[in-house]
Amino acid sequence: MPITEPISATPIASWPNAPVPNRYGAMCTEIYDLDKPPGSLPDVPFYLDRLVGTQGPILEAAVGTGRLLVPLLEAGLEVKGFDQSPDMLESCRRHCAARGLPADLRQARFQDFAYDHAFAAILVPVGTFTLIDDFAEGLAVLKRFHDHLAPGGRLLIDLLPMGYLTNERPDVRTWTAANGDMLRIEGRAVEIDLVRQRRVTHDRYERWRNGRLVESELEVMAFRIWGLAEFQLALAAAGFTDISVGADHQAGRRPGRSSRILNFEARRPAA
Repeated sequence: MPITEPISATPIASWPNAPVPNRYGAMCTEIYDLDKPPGSLPDVPFYLDRLVGTQGPILEAAVGTGRLLVPLLEAGLEVKGFDQSPDMLESCRRHCAARGLPADLRQARFQDFAYDHAFAAILVPVGTFTLIDDFAEGLAVLKRFHDHLAPGGRLLIDLLPMGYLTNERPDVRTWTAANGDMLRIEGRAVEIDLVRQRRVTHDRYERWRNGRLVESELEVMAFRIWGLAEFQLALAAAGFTDISVGADHQAGRRPGRSSRILNFEARRPAA
């Protein structure tokens, strides 16, 4: 039966002592590093190709642990980044320092990042933009991106397709830490609101040692999933032109029912 109402009748925000959504704490960062080390995801060659010939600084929004930033810096591109998670930023700095790379990073949110210079390109990879779970805030952030681009500058942004909204399959995975601990995540959808196109999951992170649970961390993750045409209209409303969309980080691939990620590109007008 299709889901037509939120799974949970009690909104997360009204729970006493509710965790801050989209926090990306210490255990989440540790597992992210194990699961997605720098340069490991297939979007790296896609972005390197799209950024060939870019003149001027590039901004990666929600830079995380540097899994994209590091290979871009290694390719000689001038890239800066921000993220709201201090744990993620610390990991990113470590990765950069280990490779002798500059780490021009700052702690900021999508809603309040600010630079005193313009960028030739802004990147928002792997669906991170969906972590802005409010429609009006999403529109405001797109305008903020527009205003931080130089004339003719490009926004490259990946979104999860609409099918992700109603996916109820639990996410259970494990990793082995350097000291032999077993790290485990179990993620489950707790709210699915088709009207607001909003999804909330509980991600429980665990550390097991010698068969005993020694640490756990709960992450509440809130997403807003955009429709393809809806997002094109939102980009246009924020002032962007030359809007195009592909799929799955493959040049020339058009979005379809089996697409796992949508790749948008738009430009701030040159004049």
